[in-house]
Amino acid sequence: MTTTLQIHHAVELWSATRRYGAGEQAVTALDQVSVGFAPASFTAVMGPSGSGKSTLLHCAAGLDRVTAGRVLIDGVELTPLSEKALTRLRRERVGFVFQAFNLVGALTAEQNVELPLRLAGRRAQRGQVRAMLQEVGLADRAGHRPSELSGGQQQRVAIARALVTRPAVLFADEPTGALDNTASREVLRLLRSAVDRHAQTVVMVTHDPLAAAHADRVLFLADGVIVDELREPRGAEQIAARMAHLETRDV
Repeated sequence: MTTTLQIHHAVELWSATRRYGAGEQAVTALDQVSVGFAPASFTAVMGPSGSGKSTLLHCAAGLDRVTAGRVLIDGVELTPLSEKALTRLRRERVGFVFQAFNLVGALTAEQNVELPLRLAGRRAQRGQVRAMLQEVGLADRAGHRPSELSGGQQQRVAIARALVTRPAVLFADEPTGALDNTASREVLRLLRSAVDRHAQTVVMVTHDPLAAAHADRVLFLADGVIVDELREPRGAEQIAARMAHLETRDV
């Protein structure tokens, strides 16, 4: 199944293909995928292990280059960009949240949130960083280092860091994978709030139907192809049923 693209997407993939290796040993991880992610939308990407969901995220985010096809972020095509220009685009227009948090251990929560601005050569506006920490409920932890924070608090700092530049899109790769249920719910609430309150675009790879139920749309991948889609899912049970069908379709 191929999703029809519309105009004015935060992210677009056109016949995006990613192959690894060459000749008979070549593996196609993404196979001519065309899909768009609209502004102010929350999309979850699901699929069995090896389905290509992480490859889709990495190619869409400019962390990996497609072998064929096109990828655009905020209207800018990635293919012709040099590595320097691609790095600049990611810093200015893309936010990332990973399962492992990826905070800098030597920096405080406030310094971690400010880091993307500093790397982009931008000066934080007065109160901007503290406001982001306030938004994720950690204003009183601004001076704490990651080792002094719980896993859920670290992920909330990572979300504040990803959103401080107001990127065109925030990519989240299994953002609740290392968290307990309470911390997971808070992280998902913050991602949902970023979409609803700030018109942020969020694309999240997850294996968890409960996490995917927070999204407006769920894409299902298998063998590098989008094979199913749910819009406005009616809860985790519906998503889990679709996943179960996907995992048994070739059995």
